[in-house]
Amino acid sequence: MIRSLFEAPRNIKRLLTIGYDLLAILAAFYLASCLRLGVAVPNVGKNELLMLAMTSGLSLLVFIRMGMYRAILRYLSAQAIITVAICVCVSGLILAVSSFFTFSITPRSVPIIYTLLLLVLIGVPRMLVRSVVMMLNQIDAEGKIPVIIYGAGHSGHQLLGALSASIYSVKAFVDDNPRLHNTTVGGVKVHSSGELLLLIQQYSPRKFLLALGSANNASKARVLKTLEPHAIEVQTIPAAADILSGKTRIENIKDVEIEDLLGRDPVKPNPKLLDACIRNKAVMVTGAGGSIGSELCRQIIKHSPKVLILFEQSEFGLYAIEKELQTELSKYPHQIELVALLGSVQSEQRLLMAMQAYDVQTVYHAAAYKHVPLVEHNIVEGVNNNVMGTWHCAEAAIKAGVESFVLISTDKAVRPTNIMGTTKRVAELVLQGLAQRQTKTRFTMVRFGNVLGSSGSVVPLFRQQIKLGGPVTVTHPDIIRYFMTIPEAAELVIQAGSMGKGGDVFVLDMGDPVKIIDLARRMIHLSGLEIRDKDHPHGDIEIQYTGLRPGEKLFEELLIGDNVSGTEHERIMRAEEHCLSWSETEQLINELKKSCDSYRCDLLKEILLRAPAQYSSSETLADSVWCKRHYLKLVL
Repeated sequence: MIRSLFEAPRNIKRLLTIGYDLLAILAAFYLASCLRLGVAVPNVGKNELLMLAMTSGLSLLVFIRMGMYRAILRYLSAQAIITVAICVCVSGLILAVSSFFTFSITPRSVPIIYTLLLLVLIGVPRMLVRSVVMMLNQIDAEGKIPVIIYGAGHSGHQLLGALSASIYSVKAFVDDNPRLHNTTVGGVKVHSSGELLLLIQQYSPRKFLLALGSANNASKARVLKTLEPHAIEVQTIPAAADILSGKTRIENIKDVEIEDLLGRDPVKPNPKLLDACIRNKAVMVTGAGGSIGSELCRQIIKHSPKVLILFEQSEFGLYAIEKELQTELSKYPHQIELVALLGSVQSEQRLLMAMQAYDVQTVYHAAAYKHVPLVEHNIVEGVNNNVMGTWHCAEAAIKAGVESFVLISTDKAVRPTNIMGTTKRVAELVLQGLAQRQTKTRFTMVRFGNVLGSSGSVVPLFRQQIKLGGPVTVTHPDIIRYFMTIPEAAELVIQAGSMGKGGDVFVLDMGDPVKIIDLARRMIHLSGLEIRDKDHPHGDIEIQYTGLRPGEKLFEELLIGDNVSGTEHERIMRAEEHCLSWSETEQLINELKKSCDSYRCDLLKEILLRAPAQYSSSETLADSVWCKRHYLKLVL
């Protein structure tokens, strides 16, 4: 019966609570009168009844207005208890005032005794109900999933309350704050991180839930490093901003973010640099449906452009980002014209007409083929899209009078060993040549490393492989990469465009590179699984080495030389690198175009090897169509 009462609809429980509080008010007045007068049945006249009616009605109104019935008893917090105490004191004051206005003969000390009694009659049952609920939860916890919460602060307390009616049973808190050790939060004891092994042996938790509030990525990485050796699944609560905005709830736990694993806090943007090329301007993003392009669009609308043109070849990609941005724009007070255009960056006429029609002032060129193996097997399309597409887009920008043109480049353009990286370096050379030919349009290039969560990124691949039971595939045990978040990459692109003077190459101080094998091991351990190898033949997930793919390097660089200088942003550097004159650049473009048109992949690769892109390759030509045709010629 008790359990069914707790599970009754909220409105019924509120009515029962209001009814009980009314009885408590009457009982408190009766007992206060008896204690003060020393009689079992105090003399109550019309005035006293009127006073009691006024006190009861007004007190219940105050209780409702103060939110006493909004608090859920099973989650009763210190703030709710304070609210009860304030409401009871107000009720005592109402009794004293109503006694004066009704000319009651009630002694003056009765309101004081009444207040103390009412506090007991209203406060104690609420605490008892909370204790009963917690006891019932402990009884039910036998069939629930045992978990330990890391973080006994406000977020941890909130998470404990949210999980009380879930499939999880919180066995303990762990916190690094020594002042919280051996205390209890919501009836659950707080332990130090040094007791982790004992807690695991005692409770056999299936998960660690991180409730670290607004801790930075470095702090989260330190905690994850502590938990990693225990091979128990680690999940975290959503970001505070998402909870506050209503996008999610605190109990919607999720996998650990890769940013937390790396422990690298994003580079803080400079608001002035973010606004310079966007606010009240017409902005175009090519490749708007891609990982970087779509994030650029999300960042751009925050800085109030006059027009944002989404230029994308993929119909679905364009549809998806336009729909997302339209929904987001409905929340903004200012009007932004959003234009979705289908088109290829290889069509200069299409680009020119669009730029002229909307009087575009800033272009962010994110359209490119970026997957190393795919471009290696599709050389002509890689050159056409990454080099010729950039050239056509830049020429259209010059003819349309665009003020600023920013190319999204990559660390793979530095001393490239693959076609994709070489095409991006040649695209940089094209823009540097155009920057010498004219000064009307300011050309800027931005290089950065791997972007977390982008399409084709290693992190979502590892996550999927772990979910499927493995194996996790790593190309080489010594391969390392730089990483950054998609929002950070987008912010860098926007800021660099504001600092460019013409032909500049900007790079980000990205901190230390990450060993991919270490990243794979950490993701496996934090998923609650063991690595299967010679020493642990009964482990869960095997790591397999597949060998370097065609054109893949063990490590990436951001600078071709050592000539770098600082900028207005402390973490952004300007690279001073060799470039071609426009006449040399034009000759290179013509040679590449002629080879692409005739589908001479062998000649195309030779031109790229000769170009001043420092491209070196010992790989055989891997273009799929070329190899098939060449094989057929040999057979026939």
